[in-house]
Amino acid sequence: MNIRYMVLDVETRRSAREVGGWHRAGAMGVSVAVLYDAGTNAFLPFEQHALPEMFRWLIQADLVVGFNILGFDYAVLQAFADIRLKDLPTLDMLTHVHRQLGRRVSLDNLAQATLHERKSADGMAALRWWKEGKLAQIAEYCKMDVDITRRLYLYGSEHGHVFCSNTRGERMCVPALWSAA
Repeated sequence: MNIRYMVLDVETRRSAREVGGWHRAGAMGVSVAVLYDAGTNAFLPFEQHALPEMFRWLIQADLVVGFNILGFDYAVLQAFADIRLKDLPTLDMLTHVHRQLGRRVSLDNLAQATLHERKSADGMAALRWWKEGKLAQIAEYCKMDVDITRRLYLYGSEHGHVFCSNTRGERMCVPALWSAA
């Protein structure tokens, strides 16, 4: 049986410093959220005003996949949601990898070690682009992060592991105990 999974990433309008800390993620606002829907094989960008439509998509997912989605993306989005996001069936790849390794690693680390690719930018660049009014650039960057997360999820599903680099720069195998079914 194939599951309908979706991959989500969010870029914000304001940094944690600007809103008074990470515990105030709901005040960061959303510049762009991108959702990949495996059911339609489409990348869907949503600006803040369109988030209710994105939530209608999310509730159709058998699984929502993200990287730090429980600690960050859902915390940002919950301020706009009429559903409890943490109740959605969710795979947080950061949480999973942290549980396996006992330490956090970046999405860029996993992408380089597993897919031999780098992220195109980072969240600080996206914040700068928001201030410069470069919404299309933010959407493209966010889409690339969603695609990397999607491909890591599929790689781990197929091979049973992903890779990361340790503090000495050595490539390590990390069990991926999830399945794309």
